[in-house]
Amino acid sequence: MSITLKVQDGVGLVTIAQPQRRNALTTEMREQLISHMQSIADDDAIRAVVLTGSGDAFCAGSDASGMGGRDAAASRKRLRLLQRSVLSIYTLEKPVIAAVHGACVGLGWSLALACDHIIATDKAFFSQIFGRMGLAPDGGSAWFLVRNIGVLRAKDLIYSCRRLQASEALSWGLVNRVVPVSELADVAMSHARMLAAGPGMAIGLSKNMMQAASTPSLEAFLESELLIQTQLTQSADYREGVAAFKEKRTPEFIGK
Repeated sequence: MSITLKVQDGVGLVTIAQPQRRNALTTEMREQLISHMQSIADDDAIRAVVLTGSGDAFCAGSDASGMGGRDAAASRKRLRLLQRSVLSIYTLEKPVIAAVHGACVGLGWSLALACDHIIATDKAFFSQIFGRMGLAPDGGSAWFLVRNIGVLRAKDLIYSCRRLQASEALSWGLVNRVVPVSELADVAMSHARMLAAGPGMAIGLSKNMMQAASTPSLEAFLESELLIQTQLTQSADYREGVAAFKEKRTPEFIGK
């Protein structure tokens, strides 16, 4: 499997394990992630989770080989599955820690933002790369960013598609802690074990309470995201963006 689950000391370690593609997520991998999160939800022995990537990246977003060539119905179905993978983390009544090294971009950043804590290495970087392919953000990332850092900073990241280095992400409150690469696994697991030893029901319901304080809810926001992104996947700019991404060139957008 491309996403693995190991359990140790009450902690479920979920690893995105496709390092040769910088852990970019295929459709099958999204399904695996959802399945693992459901297993964790059903297992009382697992009281906290660490989500990480193998190799030199956390997650480089969606696998480009699966992009393009879809009609609106197929795009909508794909986006539904993508959104379910984010919700499987966000709605889990157990604390989830994202342990991030290297690239955390596109859908990868959405997955990290859905977690309760983000611990990053000093070599980690984050990016909203959707605009490079003629798309709006998906996976709820616009909702998370506006909620966490406000509209102006969210627009800066989404419009520019620029890289946000770990140090700047820390200063903006988008990560909880930055550590050397060599310490990431130990720090993340130590923090997860501490949470696993805590009052699980209280933590889970506190998580629900804080989510209820958000307006609109993530679920309601994702419905509007679905309509917008499905429409954009039929645009000429999206076709050009995907082609340019696969050919490793600068896209030439026409605004249609």
